[in-house]
Amino acid sequence: MKNIKDLDIRGKKVLIRVDFNVPLDEQGNITDDIRIRSVLPTLNYALDENAAIIICSHLGRPKGQRKPEFSLAPAAKRLSRLIAKEVKLAPDCIGPEVEGLAAALKPGDVLLLENLRFHPEEQANDEKFSRRLAALAEVYINDAFAVAHRAHASVVGIPRFMKERAAGFLLQKEMDYFHRSVSDPTRPLVAIIGGAKVSSKLGALTNLMDRVDKMIIGGAMANTFLKSQGIDVGRSRVEEDLLTTAAELVVKAREKGVKFYLPVDCIVAPEADAKAETKRVTCQEIPAQWMALDIGPASTLLFNEALEDARTIIWNGPMGVFEIDAFSRGTMAMVQAVARSHALTIVGGGDTDVAIHRAGEFDSISYVSTGGGAFLMLMEGKQLPGVEALV
Repeated sequence: MKNIKDLDIRGKKVLIRVDFNVPLDEQGNITDDIRIRSVLPTLNYALDENAAIIICSHLGRPKGQRKPEFSLAPAAKRLSRLIAKEVKLAPDCIGPEVEGLAAALKPGDVLLLENLRFHPEEQANDEKFSRRLAALAEVYINDAFAVAHRAHASVVGIPRFMKERAAGFLLQKEMDYFHRSVSDPTRPLVAIIGGAKVSSKLGALTNLMDRVDKMIIGGAMANTFLKSQGIDVGRSRVEEDLLTTAAELVVKAREKGVKFYLPVDCIVAPEADAKAETKRVTCQEIPAQWMALDIGPASTLLFNEALEDARTIIWNGPMGVFEIDAFSRGTMAMVQAVARSHALTIVGGGDTDVAIHRAGEFDSISYVSTGGGAFLMLMEGKQLPGVEALV
């Protein structure tokens, strides 16, 4: 896969697909601009090469309709401040007026197209829509790892109509870190998998079983594994239809020599509520009408010891309902353990990202991926459509 440095973009019009799907408050102000800052190296390189830059992105889920609350105007304003240069916001992403603005761009100019998802053709990967976007520039750069798993017009459609195409520095960095962590890791390699559902991560669990030395399971998905081992988990969330699959994964781990860790104690409550009564019990003693909502201190100690000799750690998914303080301690303790590890640490997934920021340990992690879905697809051993389109 080529990256932007492999192309001659000097003085050319360059269309760069980014992910400016940033969180906004009720007033439309950006509350976290990490996704904008992440693509600054690519944008600044293009500016240094005196290219004329056309940026495209989506924001939210306007479902193919023009909705003011999903305008990229806040992103244009923030980017202008970050690069100390005017970023003009186009009234749309296609159409005569947009074509005129693109044609008039001079080297060093920056134009941000309006939300791609104002058009249903974007998510439908419509060929005509892709052609109209491609016609705006001479070079296409994909620097949106977070949508590289989507077969959308701006991700896989545009490259079909542009000979000059490559990855931006962010996309290249994401792929390089994943290669270092999974494809060619320094061992022992430990995977920490949490979150709510086994079903959403079954592909990743199955693929990683052939690659890791240790696997740690937390979050609500651990309940399905515990019940598959004959443990009564009360009213805890369980995917009954995956009990056999979970049991088979435990057997597979044993056969492959993969050390497989499940919680041994947990924090339980009658319901996932901040005001609910809580107590700590062993996983074998969860009360019939209670739910396991976080790992307990003994599990934290067990998991920490499993990480002691790790040389590479990948983590996707929290250990509990960390949004509620009473059930956040397990996830926060895992953040601390991963942050102080001497291993190469790669974290993916929106919830895990939030937990790391909340704990103030973002800078202590080797790499925090910008794309949960794309990261998970790579963990499943699949190719990303957005990356394949660049080849």
